[in-house]
Amino acid sequence: MSASHDADLVAAFAARLDEAALAGRTAERPTDTADLDPATAYRVQRAVIERRIARGEATIGVKMGFTSRAKMIQMGVDDVIWGLLTDAMLIEEGGVLDTAGLIQPRIEPEIAFLIGRPLSGEVTPAEAVRAVAGVAVAYEVLDSRYADFAFTLPDVIADNASAAGFGVGPWQDPGAVDPANLGLLVEIDGRPVATGSSAAILGNPLRSLIAAARLAAGAGLELRPGWIVLAGAATAALPLPKGVHVRVSAAGLGRAEVSTR
Repeated sequence: MSASHDADLVAAFAARLDEAALAGRTAERPTDTADLDPATAYRVQRAVIERRIARGEATIGVKMGFTSRAKMIQMGVDDVIWGLLTDAMLIEEGGVLDTAGLIQPRIEPEIAFLIGRPLSGEVTPAEAVRAVAGVAVAYEVLDSRYADFAFTLPDVIADNASAAGFGVGPWQDPGAVDPANLGLLVEIDGRPVATGSSAAILGNPLRSLIAAARLAAGAGLELRPGWIVLAGAATAALPLPKGVHVRVSAAGLGRAEVSTR
């Protein structure tokens, strides 16, 4: 495959996925028509984000995916994946999410890190801790652009790891709370619907942050001060209907809330 044909293919897949997200409809999976490897899929992902940036959005962080051993086994992979977050994805704390533009939204509880100093490459746990300016309970809204959330590894990477939105609770002093094994609770309209532990995130969410720094370096990026890193899900993703109130809470970290319409 020529370089120009490859670039055209990346641009075409990015346009297809971006336009599907804007229209709130599903799209054909790239692997249905092309032999897409993960490296090329990440090029598609970056091209999708570049289209969003061209519309005025700004990159403000990253989200980690496949951070549970069970999910890695299910997808036949031995490493995490990541996607990029923009300011348009951030939902104000206690705010309202309009689900009308989403296709098949789901929500999952997360631990978030606020980056206080640049972080990139192979870093030690101590270096990762020093780079953290805050830690918080968070949630991510997922929305696959593929029918029935059915995809291969390259497909989901190209689709920005199913990122659609996210919210973060109040930032806490990272020195005052150990995020390694916190209980998380998800409530919908006041009813508990899921519980989990932050230990489900690679055994410790800090390992996800370390992986994010490594992946950032591989992509020619760094985790910048002010960026947010969503470390991964503590439970399976839950269907997110309209007209509900969701509260995600974690001992020692407080809560993050959102309503849907």
